[in-house]
Amino acid sequence: MSDRTSAQPPDPGSMLPDRRLLLPNALRHWAAATPDAVFLEHVDGRRLTYRAASAAAERWAAALRSAGVAPGEHVAYLIADPLDSALVWLGAAAAGNVAVPVNSAYFGRMLAHVLDDSDAVAVVVAAGFLDRLAEVADGLPGLRNVVIVGESDASGTLGQAVVSSGGRLPDSVPEVADAACGVEGDEGEGHEVEGYDTAAILYTSGTTGPSKGVVTPWAAMHGYWSWVPDDTLTTGEALYCPMPLFHISGLGALHYTLSRGGRFVTRDKFSGTAFWDDVRAAGAVAAGLVGPMTALLHSLPARPDDADNPLRGIVLGPMIAEIAAFEARFGVRVATSYGMTEVPPLVVTGWDHGPWQTSGRVRTGYPWAEVRVVDEHDVPVPVGATGELVVRAGAPWALNAGYYKMPEATARAWRNGWFHTGDAFRQDEDSRFYFVDRMKDAIRRRGENISSFEVEAFVLDAPSVAECAAFAVPGSFGGDEVMIAVVPADGDKVDPAVLAQHLADRMPGYMVPRYIDVVEQLPRNTTSLRIQKHVLRERGVTAGTWDRAAESQAARVENPADTRVENRADTRAETS
Repeated sequence: MSDRTSAQPPDPGSMLPDRRLLLPNALRHWAAATPDAVFLEHVDGRRLTYRAASAAAERWAAALRSAGVAPGEHVAYLIADPLDSALVWLGAAAAGNVAVPVNSAYFGRMLAHVLDDSDAVAVVVAAGFLDRLAEVADGLPGLRNVVIVGESDASGTLGQAVVSSGGRLPDSVPEVADAACGVEGDEGEGHEVEGYDTAAILYTSGTTGPSKGVVTPWAAMHGYWSWVPDDTLTTGEALYCPMPLFHISGLGALHYTLSRGGRFVTRDKFSGTAFWDDVRAAGAVAAGLVGPMTALLHSLPARPDDADNPLRGIVLGPMIAEIAAFEARFGVRVATSYGMTEVPPLVVTGWDHGPWQTSGRVRTGYPWAEVRVVDEHDVPVPVGATGELVVRAGAPWALNAGYYKMPEATARAWRNGWFHTGDAFRQDEDSRFYFVDRMKDAIRRRGENISSFEVEAFVLDAPSVAECAAFAVPGSFGGDEVMIAVVPADGDKVDPAVLAQHLADRMPGYMVPRYIDVVEQLPRNTTSLRIQKHVLRERGVTAGTWDRAAESQAARVENPADTRVENRADTRAETS
């Protein structure tokens, strides 16, 4: 049977992580122990010490309290700058609020869905995103407070301005400039959190409906990076993580760095050509990346000084096929794991990761994980057979606490007492687990989970489209690209370029399909008439498929000023 049960904890006192390691508690600890050590650093030169970050967090907590936001209420933030995002998260935690990080690419109905569904009573928004909030504010009756922020300065002070009139938005930022909070936080007064308290509601793509809010306790937040090898980072050392702080990859890395008393170094967006310069300038000994980033780094031309860098190790998920050559070329070690927004990594490796295809073995110790590969009836399958990965933990609050306001979806995911990941795995004779495929209909592009349901909803709103199916096809650097097959309405025609521009004007840039097929009909199951996306995936890109990337490149060559098929939203990665 494919079943692995770890030993139970040695004593009941170890059933929750040490509360001193949890984000707001740890910040106060290190602000007292190493006040002048740098905690937050941006590659543009901004730096905040532990003392400054703690003071800024307490000011944010005081600002939220003065605006009438009570402990336990939900505070959303729509911010691109990683230092500002970090301070807002720390401040919300210090005030005892539940954070709702919002993808900075969201606007329109996706932004409205997250803010409305999460019951956010306050939203902290970067001044540059105020127009996005204004577009949806009338449909958010529960929003009481809007906090507008500018860029943080070297001391961690933000341009705070609070509007406390039923969520009314100002006509312009200067209108509220005089309403700056002007409050002072009292160091040491912050809210102490426990592992069972809710840290955040993290929105992840739905496959049969809109994005779902994952209720994430502090114990689970701690678990996203607590599995990494002990020598990854020590007090005072730097971890480089160019991932956004609305995504669990960035949030988990920040939480881990803080728990270790380290220095968190970041930039607004990942850049392949700047990565090693950033690492060297920061003296970073560890880094957090996702697979496509690593593939891009490996694809760049080799340099004589590739291995001349301070990195000891990279925490990476998922692994790439060229990982052995990558480690040798850059002189680093790599550890990997399998996790998702709902589940901190329970299947992990050390630096001796074994075959590149594996996600590792069941982690030992906290949270005393149990992992199985099961069939459609939740019966464990034989070793070597493929089934769905299901997980649970012996420690309380170590995994998600369900989907916010979605009891049926929560019960379905947690049926029979195990969380169902929706991913197909197999296990070998050496107790290693291998990711095989996604059993659920999701797309993952450049580290972002994309809901095919949400892509299809946008496409079906477009003129002349009768039917649509969105699905994943392989990308150039690992991960997926978004492809759609569309059926025109009777008597109409669909121009892929026009459709792509329609979508680019309405959805986040990372969601806009790269490939478009216009077809007469979609393949369907003869019994249920359900669209057979596996048929579309197997067919993939053909000679007749329209390619947005090729179209954009051709347009730029012909006319450098042509901006067709461009998107107002920023992308999450740069290649140069």
